Amino acid sequence: MIILFSLSVALLAVLFASAVRHVPEGQVYSLYRRGKPVRLLQAGTHMVLPLLDRVAHKINLAGQTLRLEGPLADTCELCGTVYWQVLEPERADAVFEQVDQLIRRGAQEALRSEAANKPFDRRDLGARVKQSLNHVLRERGMMVTRVELDAA
Repeated sequence: MIILFSLSVALLAVLFASAVRHVPEGQVYSLYRRGKPVRLLQAGTHMVLPLLDRVAHKINLAGQTLRLEGPLADTCELCGTVYWQVLEPERADAVFEQVDQLIRRGAQEALRSEAANKPFDRRDLGARVKQSLNHVLRERGMMVTRVELDAA
């Protein structure tokens, strides 16, 4: 009887502990239930339904970097780094898993279209790539803050 009571108390403690989610400052967690988005958890401590709710994405609002390796365009040997951040987590959550591919593809397309404008200044080209990427990412709640290009 005492063992059964102890197991019950331990099970309740585990369920309660899994129901409490702490979101650090500068982050947003997207909460999903049965594979569908329920809500976004802002910074702080939140109660969720254990065994039903799961955190799908931990979105960092401070800013992130993506290193673009290899030649980005067929005609020029450029690599680079893209600095980006999430502005609207509600809109970004739907495409958060594909953001790396969106940035890579957008940078390659922008460089292909700009390759015809030779000769080009690398800084000016980075600004044009940033503008092109922002055109794609802003509607998804994200923004590129800086693009640095260098020779491969």
